[in-house]
Amino acid sequence: MDAAFFDYVVNGLPLHVLIVHVVVVLVPVVAVTVLLAACWPAARRWLGIIPPLGALALLGLVPLTTAAGEWLQLRVGEAPLIQTHAALGLTLYPWVIALAVVAVAQWVWFRLLAPRTAPTARVLRRAVAAVFIVAALIVAAGSIVTVVQIGESGARAVWDGSFSDEPLRD
Repeated sequence: MDAAFFDYVVNGLPLHVLIVHVVVVLVPVVAVTVLLAACWPAARRWLGIIPPLGALALLGLVPLTTAAGEWLQLRVGEAPLIQTHAALGLTLYPWVIALAVVAVAQWVWFRLLAPRTAPTARVLRRAVAAVFIVAALIVAAGSIVTVVQIGESGARAVWDGSFSDEPLRD
């Protein structure tokens, strides 16, 4: 999105600082739901289509947050902490893509394909389920760790050196 056509400000606040919190919450929530759906059949039934829909929503939300962050980065002073945060921010989207692929694939498998396999294909169903558990564990851990690292670096960029250990007033 070109800044000439889109203003990344809402009510005077940079859009990045508003929507980044949605990403910080939604990535771990979606990652955990994808993992639960892979490991626990009752959770899979209860969650239904929520894990893939959440992951697909992140496919749009993460690039928007990144673009808004790049817009904001051009409007704040040069600082190593901001550069670190921006560089780390670019590492989340591949994890979100992987999360979406696993979420959609496991939903399609468990909802549509596995019920249609022959009753004698028990080994196949167990092997595919095991692959989904491993894949979900990897993408859940990777996406959660990455979003925590990005969030921590962003918090440091904003708050490092900007508050006192002691109260400044009574």
